[in-house]
Amino acid sequence: MRDRERKGKGKETPAGYHHEVKNRIKEKTLTMKPTKLSFAAAATISAALAAVAALYFFPTQQRQQKIFTAEELSLYNGTDAALPILLGILGSVFDVTKGKSHYGTGGGYNHFSGRDASRAFVSGNFTGDGLTDSLRDLSSTDVKSIVEWRDFYFKSYIFVGKLIGRYYDEQGNPTKYLKGVEAKAARGAQLLEKQKKEEAKQPSCNSRWSQDEGGKVWCDEGYPRLVQRPLEIALTGKMSKRCACFRQDQLNDPGLEVYSGCDPLSISCAV
Repeated sequence: MRDRERKGKGKETPAGYHHEVKNRIKEKTLTMKPTKLSFAAAATISAALAAVAALYFFPTQQRQQKIFTAEELSLYNGTDAALPILLGILGSVFDVTKGKSHYGTGGGYNHFSGRDASRAFVSGNFTGDGLTDSLRDLSSTDVKSIVEWRDFYFKSYIFVGKLIGRYYDEQGNPTKYLKGVEAKAARGAQLLEKQKKEEAKQPSCNSRWSQDEGGKVWCDEGYPRLVQRPLEIALTGKMSKRCACFRQDQLNDPGLEVYSGCDPLSISCAV
């Protein structure tokens, strides 16, 4: 019994010692007061996290938006090296300074700088009345193309604000005209998709052209015929035809036109 008591009163085992040290360290850690350094570090980390959050939730394209008048926008046409180069499209204004070689003085796209020349993106008229934001009489496919150009600038350049006028009011709210343009573009996209599905039912002809031989169309299966594109009027405002390949049992279908000077049963025609 005494031997057992003596053993019990002996030194603590290494395992017991380490257990007690761990407990003391834990207690001390829990009762430690934050130092000035820890507060400074926490403040630095918080500021960094806030900056990252700002960049994540509020990207550059959505910061520092401004409402421009046409007169104000005209100052940013690339002639003043101290100012950024801006352009407008459908009333949205973008900083295109990083493309200075194109949009600056002497650049190939300088006619777009300092103004909203939305129409010129599809008309190719870069002078006089062509440099306008009016889309009057343009087809739904043309309007769709301009909306796609605007999307390109949103992805590639910095959005800085809106232009008061045809597309936005003085508070920066979209006008009925802008809503109508976007609806027309959406309609154009729907019609194009419908046209693709319809034309996929009747395969198109193969075609090629060379300076020496001129043009040629041919079918791997069937016979080439010209056929109207019924949705083209709604898309472009004009009638047009395409070359499609038809089986022999379809050649009497209405609306099919044989190429001038081509044998009706030839699988290829000069055009």
